Amino acid sequence: MTINKNVVYFWDPDVGNFHYGAGHPMKPHRLTLCHSLVLHYGLHKKMQIYRPYRACPQDMIRFHSDEYIEFLQRVAPHNIQSFNKDLVRFNLGGDCPVFEGLFDFCSMYTGASLDGAVRLNNQSCDIAINWSGGLHHAKKFSASGFCYVNDIVIAILELLKCYARVLYIDIDIHHGDGVQEAFYLTDRVMTVSFHKYGQYFYPGTGDMYEIGAENGRYYTVNVPLKEGIDDNSYFHTFKGVIENVMEFYQPTCIVLQCGADSLAGDRLGCFNLSNKGHGECVKYVKELNVPLLVLGGGGYTVRNVSRCWTYETSLLLDEPISDEIPYNEYFEYFARDFSLHPKINTKQNNANSKQYLEAVVQAAVENLRCLAHAPSVQMQEVPGSFLEDLSLEDEMEADPDSRILKKDCPEKAKPNEFYDDDKDQDRGVENKENSKS
Repeated sequence: MTINKNVVYFWDPDVGNFHYGAGHPMKPHRLTLCHSLVLHYGLHKKMQIYRPYRACPQDMIRFHSDEYIEFLQRVAPHNIQSFNKDLVRFNLGGDCPVFEGLFDFCSMYTGASLDGAVRLNNQSCDIAINWSGGLHHAKKFSASGFCYVNDIVIAILELLKCYARVLYIDIDIHHGDGVQEAFYLTDRVMTVSFHKYGQYFYPGTGDMYEIGAENGRYYTVNVPLKEGIDDNSYFHTFKGVIENVMEFYQPTCIVLQCGADSLAGDRLGCFNLSNKGHGECVKYVKELNVPLLVLGGGGYTVRNVSRCWTYETSLLLDEPISDEIPYNEYFEYFARDFSLHPKINTKQNNANSKQYLEAVVQAAVENLRCLAHAPSVQMQEVPGSFLEDLSLEDEMEADPDSRILKKDCPEKAKPNEFYDDDKDQDRGVENKENSKS
């Protein structure tokens, strides 16, 4: 029996207008393309859309250091020469460039994740979606792997005000190292990451023997995978691990990072997942019927990212949508097939044998069996929310169509952001496999 979910979706019309720089694989305009598809499929009529809160420095220093956040506020392309020592100290440059509006970008995606956490705390929704979030590599004192502020950690810290046990699930092709590191010593958060591991693949962490420490021992679960994994192998492994996590940990809230670089054909990835295979994991987590915060993450073949997250929005809404892409301002981007589920061109053989995957799942289950019981916390007064004054009723109008203002609709992308084929101005630039968000 399907249970109708109250779904909220966050969209800031400015979040897709930032540019990491020519040749950089991270393109925020993928968010604009995704939102355009959400609108043209009519999915906005089935959920509540909010322009999210923008995070301030005080929100960010709940996890990050004061010095690092102050640096992000001050540094800009025009004054970068005066911050040479700090650029090295805080790991900016290269994979994590200084671009125009950097702090504003961080404020937007972090604020949306935080907004979603607060609404889950207030029980004003069952599912909160922020495709601009999920930047899982950022560390307490530095940027890492295209990520500057770790919105996931900040959102989970907010959720812990009301939820005794938070489960973090990561299906990005890269290991969720920043989130794992933040909660490595606690039993209040269990982190579960499914990722490519080995052969110097970024970030180089995520071995199955990384299991947590001190109070957090056995509360870190890593599922290291090899290149070329397909839909059936991936979902069978995913289900085998998560059903045991649910049994042993019994989370009261889930945060799901849906990095789309695990899709076949990603510019930096090496898995063979289809939109449907990736989405099957999202559907499975949704059907666990636990309060859920859904975030984006990596994904560097822009048209594939936008199709994937649009499809997964429909799954979260239990709203079937056509395989035929509706006409929109980016319609030519989806040529030649104009399909939501394009045919997968397999470039990698599946290096994950059945025996290997069974051994990985078994190792995870054996560690979970070491948990004495699901941890609990003492009753205490819940700290006030940073959004106590936020009205949850006044923002929405009765007519769902009237929620989407003209200024909220996507703007036409810059050519080097828009295209992913021979028209892409960035196409000729070689991208490092070991780079990532």
